[in-house]
Amino acid sequence: MEDRFIENYRKGFPFLKLVAAATPGRGIVVMDGIAQQEAVARYDGFRGRVVKFVPASGAASRMFKDLFEGRDALAAGKGLESDSKARKFVDNIDRFAFYSREDFAGLSDYKVIDHVIGQGLSASGKPGLDYGNRPKGQVLFHRYDDEVRTAFEEHLVEGAMYARSADGVVHIHSTVSPAHQAGFEKILRETVAKYEERFGCKYDISFSVQDPSTDIIAVNEDNTPFLKADGKPLYRPGGHGALLRNLAAVDGDIIFLKNIDNVVHQRLIEDTVRWKKVLAGKLLEVRSVICRYLNALDELMEAGVDDPCLLDEIKDFLSREFCVTLPKVPCEILPQYLHAKLNRPIRVCGMVKNEGEPGGGPYIVYDADGSTSLQILEGAQLDMNDRSTVAMLKGSTHFNPVDVVCSTTDYLGRKFDLQRFVDPETGFISSKSYEGRPLKAQELPGLWNGSMSNWNTVFVEVPLITFNPVKTVLDLLRPEHQPR
Repeated sequence: MEDRFIENYRKGFPFLKLVAAATPGRGIVVMDGIAQQEAVARYDGFRGRVVKFVPASGAASRMFKDLFEGRDALAAGKGLESDSKARKFVDNIDRFAFYSREDFAGLSDYKVIDHVIGQGLSASGKPGLDYGNRPKGQVLFHRYDDEVRTAFEEHLVEGAMYARSADGVVHIHSTVSPAHQAGFEKILRETVAKYEERFGCKYDISFSVQDPSTDIIAVNEDNTPFLKADGKPLYRPGGHGALLRNLAAVDGDIIFLKNIDNVVHQRLIEDTVRWKKVLAGKLLEVRSVICRYLNALDELMEAGVDDPCLLDEIKDFLSREFCVTLPKVPCEILPQYLHAKLNRPIRVCGMVKNEGEPGGGPYIVYDADGSTSLQILEGAQLDMNDRSTVAMLKGSTHFNPVDVVCSTTDYLGRKFDLQRFVDPETGFISSKSYEGRPLKAQELPGLWNGSMSNWNTVFVEVPLITFNPVKTVLDLLRPEHQPR
């Protein structure tokens, strides 16, 4: 395994060959009102097991990067620049959910920041919030009339509204870091009974950690193993692609996947709930057709007969729903080939119109076997020296907000081995440092990128209001995160 990673450093990862950017009418489905209503009704009538999967191990340190810089400046005897982000934070401190008059009244700029990101005492003598060393999920995001909620709590609320199984249980699985699992469990102990009573549901909350065996060796710039001061090789986490193992362990007929920081104040949650149901209803529609075709192909192959009309119908379905165009396949193996193309995990992904927000993009790409498929790509996977690639990038209309609904069981009800559907040639290599020394780090194919490369994929346009990430603490000042 280690040899494979070293070889990846040496040869790098190939750029993907694009057919086109996925756009409305060509790769992105735009559902009208009737189609939306049908999808919602289909999902509302579903009686299977639903699970909400929330990657929540990410640290909040980057969210507070500007405050660390501001604190350093203040510690050095400098004031905060009038147009700095740290200045804006301090000036608006009373608009954040973690503010209280008794804790912040009379504090200097330095003490305000240090109380939020570090160990500095509040005005009332309370210990620091230490948000700079905690995960995003434990940060208070939203204020309400009689309570404040962390990002993690907002996922509990969301789950009650669209991810409730037929038995009234809301199954939520979060990936967390071992150091912070106890903090999430504390939040649950303090809040879950309140939300169960409020929404008339029961919660089944479980946690898992990123498997340490997915860590990847780091190398020097000459691709030799990077050794720490004690002479041992340095291993680094393999990125969110490592969470594929956690996802594979989840038992659910429908799995909603969404990042921990993409939540909205409950006063605006209606659109989020509706579109989650739309995506799930679309998934159920597609899965139903796939199951019907796979059973028909089983009968066809068992009988040893030919049915060109059925095969053409399946090819048209693959093209229409998944943008899968086929290479020339010998007639005698076409049923088996189509069976293999259909019998895969399914994902329906919401895509938002470009508004300058960060995120990878939806594209149609060429696969190794000559067919085409829909993929979510990051900039590092695109050859920016290729004119046609740059033109396609400029022509892209949507980006990926990580709004995914998955089916990970086959038409016979068996769980897929998700590792079989990963494209190992889609990892990432980046330059990092350790104790002041430069190194190269490698990440596994991204969870919604190469790790799902060989899934059957549908892209659906969703409105911008469903995407409300908190990448910096100042994002919490946006209207979507404010009480009014």
